[in-house]
Amino acid sequence: MTIFSTVGLFIALSLLTALLLAVIAIKPWLRAPRTHSKPLDNQLLDINVAVFRERLAELKTDKDNGIIDDHHYQNQKLELERQLLDAQREVAPMVTPGIKSRLIIVVWVPVLAAMAYLMVGDRTPVFELWASEDKVGQVADDLLTGKIDQPPAWAIEDGNQLISAMQTNVYRHAYDYNRWMRLSELFLSLEATDSALEALSRAYRLSPDNEEIAITYAQINFFANKGQLDENSRRVLETVLAKNPQHEGAQMLMAMGEARANNFDQAQGWIKRLRDSISAKPGDHTQALSSLDELSANVTMQQQQASEGIEVNVKINSSLLPLVKADDVLFVAIRDVNGGPPFAAKRLPITAIKQGEATISLSDLDAMMPGRTLGSARSDKVQLAVIARISHSGTAIAESGDLSGNPVVISADQNQANVEINQQIP
Repeated sequence: MTIFSTVGLFIALSLLTALLLAVIAIKPWLRAPRTHSKPLDNQLLDINVAVFRERLAELKTDKDNGIIDDHHYQNQKLELERQLLDAQREVAPMVTPGIKSRLIIVVWVPVLAAMAYLMVGDRTPVFELWASEDKVGQVADDLLTGKIDQPPAWAIEDGNQLISAMQTNVYRHAYDYNRWMRLSELFLSLEATDSALEALSRAYRLSPDNEEIAITYAQINFFANKGQLDENSRRVLETVLAKNPQHEGAQMLMAMGEARANNFDQAQGWIKRLRDSISAKPGDHTQALSSLDELSANVTMQQQQASEGIEVNVKINSSLLPLVKADDVLFVAIRDVNGGPPFAAKRLPITAIKQGEATISLSDLDAMMPGRTLGSARSDKVQLAVIARISHSGTAIAESGDLSGNPVVISADQNQANVEINQQIP
């Protein structure tokens, strides 16, 4: 179907819809009575008759009560009849619209409706979308249904057309999880991680029992969060492991996530389970087991570094709790009291704070630069300051409206600090 046929079909359907609505709206006005060649509007006549009857009844009552005599009664009755006849002669006949008037209404209503639609706004994006569907709509459908793995060269001359056609196709088949999965692959190839995660989340909701979709969703979410397991990723992985306890991909993600969260014992436990699972399989798995040994040693080293870090207890003043939003970010950092880049810093979701409090461990694992670590600051006996801030925008630079606390000064050999977030940045 070409763009012209598509536009023609749209215009035809629009005109037909406008015509039907116009006919429905003016049908009562166009309908003419067939009992009269010159029909009269009898509403005023009916009112006059009703008034005549009321006044006649009053006259008769006055006569019966002796208020007026018979002669006066007859004169008043004749006067009322004369007035009624005069009113009937003055009633204007209803004018029936002619065929020309009807045609004008029937033609101009849809024309004006179409003109109004076209003039309300710029329809260029709509026409461009139609052009994309006409050109690469079938290619998009073949890609999303797995009939082809790569689009032909002519279809990717304008990448935006193919992307638009694929997105439109997926929304038309919103309950097909395979299409959402393949759309996420397209976004990943374009490094559009947020859009890929949204497509993967839809695919997972449509097919939560599909292990491939679940692991892909958890993995992309894991790396998008810089190696941290958020609540969604953890829940997805736990669901997979509940059904398949030996799933190696899920076990590896759990091990890496627990290590990143400083839950080193849990991480070592997942590494051991994964190692036992691989060892039990037939064949030579020397390389895989060696990689796991390296990961275990790395976790042990991280645990040693974390033990030499500083534990920061963050508390939010109760008066500021109503100002905390669900998408806020918590920043905790340790720096020189004289300023400069932090020796260690963490950026955490606001969910890390439970009931207004959180405990965060900062060590060389959280160094911003390789040569500027917490260990080097302690060796140089640098006086340190611990700061904590809740950011509404999620940026590392403090902004108006953020919640913060006064820096807490600690010595180089101190291993614990308490920071209260008790003020709002003006």
